[in-house]
Amino acid sequence: MDELVSIIMPSYNTGSFIADSINSVLNQTYKNWELIIVDDFSNDNTEDIVSSFKDSRIKFLKNECNSGAAFSRNRALREAKGRWIAFLDSDDLWSFDKLEKQINFMTANGYHFSYTKYEEIDEESNSLFIVISGPKKITEHGMRNYCWPGCLTVMYDANFIGLIQIANIKKNNDYAMWLKACKKTDCFLLDEVLGKYRKGRSGSISNHSYLSMIKWHYRLFKYAENENFFIAIYHTIGNLFYGVLKKKRYKKKINRRK
Repeated sequence: MDELVSIIMPSYNTGSFIADSINSVLNQTYKNWELIIVDDFSNDNTEDIVSSFKDSRIKFLKNECNSGAAFSRNRALREAKGRWIAFLDSDDLWSFDKLEKQINFMTANGYHFSYTKYEEIDEESNSLFIVISGPKKITEHGMRNYCWPGCLTVMYDANFIGLIQIANIKKNNDYAMWLKACKKTDCFLLDEVLGKYRKGRSGSISNHSYLSMIKWHYRLFKYAENENFFIAIYHTIGNLFYGVLKKKRYKKKINRRK
C-alpha cells in the first residue's frame, strides 16, 4: 500500500480553481504520490498559485506555447514514475480518501483499471445534486460504445498497461486514453462517490454544442483510433445512443439533505 501514485493534472487558466484541486490532493489519506501539473501556457495567475504550494511532491511544468490538453497529458505521463496513474483536472476535486479506497479496491480484486462515481458541482463549488455512475464492468467493446468514466475518477496500473500516449486531438483526449487502456484490460467501477466535477465552467473545453460533439467523436475514432470512415461513423452514432442511455440510467438526482 505504499506504491507511488502519479497524478496527472493539465491546467489552462484555472487560477481561480487550481488551489482547491491541489488541496484535495494534499488532503489525501494516501500520502505517497506525485502531482504532475502541466500548464498549457496560461495567461492568468495559475503559475503563481501553484508556486505558493511548498511541497516537493508537486511538480510544475509549463508548455512553451498553447498546445492542448492531449499534449499536456502526454507530457505528464512521460514524466510519471508511479505504478498507479490517476487523473484530476485543475478545476475538479477529490474526496479525502479517494486514492486509498481506489488502490484498496484494485489490489483486493486484482484489477488494473478502475473508476468511481462522482458528483457534479457548479462554478462556485455548490452541489448540483447529481451523481454520475456507469457500468460495473467496461470491456473494450463497451468503452468503444461510450466514454463511461469521468476523467477525475480514473486510475490504472502503469506496470500492467504501460505508457499511454495519444494523438494530439483537441477534445476527447481522455476518452482516447481509456480506449488504449481497455485494449489491455477491462475497467471496473468502485461504487462510491469519490470526486466532484465542476460542470459548466466558462472557458472549459468540456463545453460544446451537439454538432461539435458529433465532430469530435468522429475525429477521435478516425484519427486517434485510425478507423476507416464507416467504422468511425458507426462508433460516433453508437456514442450518441449510449450517451442518451447514460443520462437515463447512470445520471441520478440525489437528496438535498445528503
